[in-house]
Amino acid sequence: MREITYLEAVREAMVQRMEKDEDVYIMGEDIGIYGGAFGLTKGMIESFGPERVRNTPISEAAISGAAVGSAATGMRPILELQFSDFVTIAMDNITNQAAKMRYMFGGKAKVPLVVRLPGGSGAGFAAQHSQSLEAWMTHIPGLKIVQPSTAYDAKGLMKAAIEDNNPVLFYEHKLLYGTKDQVPEEEYEVLIGKAKLVREGVDVTIVATGIMVHRSLEAAKILEKEGISVEVVDPRTLVPLDTETILESVKKTSRVMVVYEAVKRSGYGAEIASMIGESNVFDYLDAPIKRLGGVATPIPYNPNLEKAAVPQVNDIVQECKKLVFG
Repeated sequence: MREITYLEAVREAMVQRMEKDEDVYIMGEDIGIYGGAFGLTKGMIESFGPERVRNTPISEAAISGAAVGSAATGMRPILELQFSDFVTIAMDNITNQAAKMRYMFGGKAKVPLVVRLPGGSGAGFAAQHSQSLEAWMTHIPGLKIVQPSTAYDAKGLMKAAIEDNNPVLFYEHKLLYGTKDQVPEEEYEVLIGKAKLVREGVDVTIVATGIMVHRSLEAAKILEKEGISVEVVDPRTLVPLDTETILESVKKTSRVMVVYEAVKRSGYGAEIASMIGESNVFDYLDAPIKRLGGVATPIPYNPNLEKAAVPQVNDIVQECKKLVFG
């Protein structure tokens, strides 16, 4: 099977859906000739024209409203926000309109909207362009939250997101765009709401999201040399959350650490930890549930400080050893 990048996988999923469904189109700032802030839509305007690859004004409030209205009246828009941080400017349309329409119209309304959100730190974009705000959005009933960590999952989940009749927020970590994976050329779907057991182990479970899946796998290799067998679970989607896969893993290993890039305080890892603590798997635990998240500070521009603000491989190794050895 051929290998392509995460960026190419997202683009390919959108192209294949647009070729098969004329109601699917993409809109956003500088996505046309320029190809978007990260080059992901490069070449799409030549293939589909400006009506289906729509350059928009620089106003997240305006374009999110247009996207919600378009979805509610029969189209299937994919809205690209240049940085996930800018979702804050579009909050009213996404959380008060898109998320609630289906409920308020007794299930008769559909809002098949995908909002693409390049997020995360590590690229030197500083405090206003490097946040991980997905926990905000998981709090809103009516939204589905997707966070793929590999090119394979990104393509399959993008297809599923475009076909879903509910608004889906699609988080793409900027540092993952260049990572490669084996990805089929044909269309396929990864189910929204199904986690993936990425690595099997017996001593401790790490539940990791986004780029932290890759860092946890690196940490697991280091820990294996020290006699610690790590199991890694990638939720892939935060809402809906596959609790069964996570709980089965914790039941097996009796120890669990949740690793995420967002600020530890009130991050989504707290939701996962609470879910485990409130379940019947709690009695299987041999140690308290551990959370490893980012420092409660705006993301610095300085590269050394930026790394220090979010979990790195060595942080995962050290915290995992404390969890196992006490």
